[in-house]
Amino acid sequence: MATFPEFIAQNEERDGVRFSWNVWPSSRLEATRMVVPVASLFTPLKERPDLPPIQYEPVLCSRVTCRAVLNPLCQVDYRAKLWACNFCYQRNQFPPTYAGISDVNQPAELLPQFSTIEYVVQRGPLMPLVFLYVVDTCMEDEDLQALKESLQMSLSLLPPTALVGLITFGRMIQVHELGCEGISKSYVFRGTKDLNAKQLQEMLGLTKPTAAQAGRGPQAPQAPLSNRFLQPVQKIDMNLTDLLGELQRDPWPVTQGKRPLRSLGSAMSIAVGLLEVRPGQKYNLPHCRPGLKYLDMYKKPFLHFQHYEALASRASTNGHIIDIYACALDQTGLLEMKCCSNHTGGYMVMADSFTTSLFKQTFQRVFTKDVSGAFKMAFAGTLEIKTSREIKISGAIGPCVSLNAKGPCVSENEIGTGGTSQWKICGLDHNTTLAVYFEVVNQHNAPIPQGGRGAVQYVTQYQHSSGQKRIRVTTTARNWADAGTQIQTIAASFDQEASAILMARLAVYRAETEEGPDVLRWLDRQLIRLCQKFGDYHKDDPNSFRFSETFSLYPQFMFHLRRSPFLQVFNNSPDESSYYRHQFMRQDLTQSLIMIQPILYAYSFNGPPEPVLLDSSSILPDRILLMDTFFQILIYHGETVSQWRKAGYQELPEYENFRHLLQAPVDDAQEILHSRFPMPRYIDTEHGGSQARFLLSKVNPSQTHNNMYAWGQESGAPILTDDVSLQVFMDHLKKLAVSSAA
Repeated sequence: MATFPEFIAQNEERDGVRFSWNVWPSSRLEATRMVVPVASLFTPLKERPDLPPIQYEPVLCSRVTCRAVLNPLCQVDYRAKLWACNFCYQRNQFPPTYAGISDVNQPAELLPQFSTIEYVVQRGPLMPLVFLYVVDTCMEDEDLQALKESLQMSLSLLPPTALVGLITFGRMIQVHELGCEGISKSYVFRGTKDLNAKQLQEMLGLTKPTAAQAGRGPQAPQAPLSNRFLQPVQKIDMNLTDLLGELQRDPWPVTQGKRPLRSLGSAMSIAVGLLEVRPGQKYNLPHCRPGLKYLDMYKKPFLHFQHYEALASRASTNGHIIDIYACALDQTGLLEMKCCSNHTGGYMVMADSFTTSLFKQTFQRVFTKDVSGAFKMAFAGTLEIKTSREIKISGAIGPCVSLNAKGPCVSENEIGTGGTSQWKICGLDHNTTLAVYFEVVNQHNAPIPQGGRGAVQYVTQYQHSSGQKRIRVTTTARNWADAGTQIQTIAASFDQEASAILMARLAVYRAETEEGPDVLRWLDRQLIRLCQKFGDYHKDDPNSFRFSETFSLYPQFMFHLRRSPFLQVFNNSPDESSYYRHQFMRQDLTQSLIMIQPILYAYSFNGPPEPVLLDSSSILPDRILLMDTFFQILIYHGETVSQWRKAGYQELPEYENFRHLLQAPVDDAQEILHSRFPMPRYIDTEHGGSQARFLLSKVNPSQTHNNMYAWGQESGAPILTDDVSLQVFMDHLKKLAVSSAA
């Protein structure tokens, strides 16, 4: 039998699922006492090269309130050609196409290795992809030139049949007509006026002819609506490349000391209105850099939020994705606009300038393709979750919006986006991950039969970048256990990595609406309760406290989470906090763990590179450190190494090994830089360097200016901070956990 860590790894690899508990408490009362809820991290499009799509449609349960998909957990009567649904126990007849099945001739969806399976839906037309660029022209010439080159490059990466459009804005908004030969034509709108979809379509001449107009004699065949503004790449590639090349800075004069007025809010509204004419899929904002006073009509901050929330709601209803690329040193309004990307599954990228490789390479990676030549992006996704009777769905946290689908498996206790069993995820990629929270509803006095299992089915429908509609179905189950007699089994099934991320998502979700100190207090209370429930200790004796290996790393994750930019807004602008939280709420488990507790590698002459503690004791003079925080890749040269490097020893032939030592972390950093999305910021620093602060702010301050005894010794570098260290944090935690008063 596989150990729990092996079982967890297999499930993640095969199904893209990680549960907080892998054996579930069998009653509502016991589940609430577990502190960490029964919940899962789910990556709908987890990359599976060994998962060929099946060219027929799934078989569904015939019960109207269930409609679960046939899966390996169903009981099958091959002789009678019947199958019993494992969610509602309805007996269903197999369709005629399954007439030849037997226990030695089973379809793929009944085989255990296909607990995740993907179907291609043959019906319906193939829809072309739509990319609408909305470009800010209020910027320096150098920045604008770099942006134009990136946009021109992206055209060459789009499928020839993809439709593209262009809107530019400064103080005024220009909607460019792309169907014109030999002439540039655009419709100009004032930035202070907000138009609804109907007004916009009338002004652009996009409305359908009325019945009266249609009856006036013979009519020419109607071209597809909005074709003047959204054209296939293959048709207007040269024209659009030239048009982008000719873009100029916004000509409106700017008062000295003021920022230019930008009509971003109206430009986005026009973009959404233009796409509402046809089912669009992708909507890029390659530059959003508004001042907070860019529209006279939106002078009050709360109106900014209302405006963008209304836009996000319209876009997500239509299935559009809003990507935001904000590249500027000043505030760009990501705080106000974050809902546009968060609700539509779009990307949010933040950089200092369009001239940086961070923007250029990240933007290029949006268009990368898999081994079969298809884009690594999916569109118009919906996720439906079905559960067995003993559990219900409380909600989901991630880049999704509710589809308000009520049903028997929806819990009244909402967590995150709740009150539904279906969510819309307009934009998906292979890393997009949702946190899904469940509630055990089985009563304490209704025991579950021995060997009973709770099942969850995730049904993801989406449009593949090839235009095909696909359905991916993942069905998974976990054993029930009586917490009164089998608490050790439940404790051994704890997945501390997944639980840390699931609790972190809850904390970050709460931080959007609650005061920071309140969220930290809530997180601390949950940690203390978990220690009290699963720790081994004598009352009022902190030294007796022991945590089993299954829980040992969890307090450490919570310590680093408390110090992270997701919960600590000090020293971060509102835009930066919005950006960090956006990334955390959509990334998979591995990337999320790196964000909470960065990885630190040490390079020295003492042996090969090795992972070391994220602690000030790891900062030694003769070491080079490589730190990966997800957002930054930092190489730090210790004091001695830095002096050798400045002396140029690496240039001398007799110090070739030193040259190799300097090069090793650079090579490893490049490997991460080439694969990460979005591309991290690359920092090369040294002892005493100003950018060493990025490292010093992340490591555990086990030595500070307050405990000076280690100063100057070979035991690490003291950190000038009043933050408590992990050791002090753990001492306090043990004291509170074992206290009789707690």
